[in-house]
Amino acid sequence: MTESDRLKGSALHLLHRAGQCAGDIFQTEMASGDLTPRQFAVLVAVSQNEGLSQTSLVRKTGIDRSTLADIVRRMLRKNLLQRRRTKDDARAYSVKLTDEGWAALRTYEPTVNRVDETVLSALPEDSRQRFLEELALIVAALSSQEQRPTQSN
Repeated sequence: MTESDRLKGSALHLLHRAGQCAGDIFQTEMASGDLTPRQFAVLVAVSQNEGLSQTSLVRKTGIDRSTLADIVRRMLRKNLLQRRRTKDDARAYSVKLTDEGWAALRTYEPTVNRVDETVLSALPEDSRQRFLEELALIVAALSSQEQRPTQSN
C-alpha cells in the first residue's frame, strides 16, 4: 500500500483535510467579515441558550475551555457578547448575545449556509443528510469517550 493510499484510508487524516477545506471556503466567503467558524458556533450556541454558562458552552460547542475563554474575551471586545456572574455560582459567568451579536448572527448566517452548501455539494444530493447524521454520530460517540478516563495497557 502506498503512502497516498494509507492517507486515503485514514479517517483522522480525511476529517482533518475536510475541516481544512471547509475552513478555507469559510475564510474566502467571509473575506469582508471578521468572524471565525468557532465564533459563529458560539453565536449560534448562545442564541439558542441565552444565559448559558461558559462551562455549558464548552459542552455545547466542543471547544476546549481555554480556547473558549479566549474566544469569549475576543467576542466581548467586539461587543458581540455580554457576560455576567451567574446567580447560582459567583465564580461562573453566563453569556448572552448583545444587539450587535444578534445582528452578526443574522448577517453571517446566509454566508455560513452557503459554505455548508458548498461543502455538501461534493456529495450526491440524496446522501447529504445521511452524511451529516453519520458525522453527528461520530462526534457524539467520540465526545462521550473524551469524558472517560484513558486506560493504559
